[in-house]
Amino acid sequence: MSYREYVIAAYAVFAAMLLWDFLVPKLQIRAALRAARLRSTRQQAAPPPDTERPLSRD
Repeated sequence: MSYREYVIAAYAVFAAMLLWDFLVPKLQIRAALRAARLRSTRQQAAPPPDTERPLSRD
């Protein structure tokens, strides 16, 4: 491999890692927000807990 090819490969790896470091946190944040929205929707749709019944059979 010549010096020019080495430099091109090094810049390509650098650009790929820069793109990776930019995209992955955005995707993780999007997934976390989606999970929070779904959890909130499930909690709002769930019936309220029955407070009249005891938690144990004692």
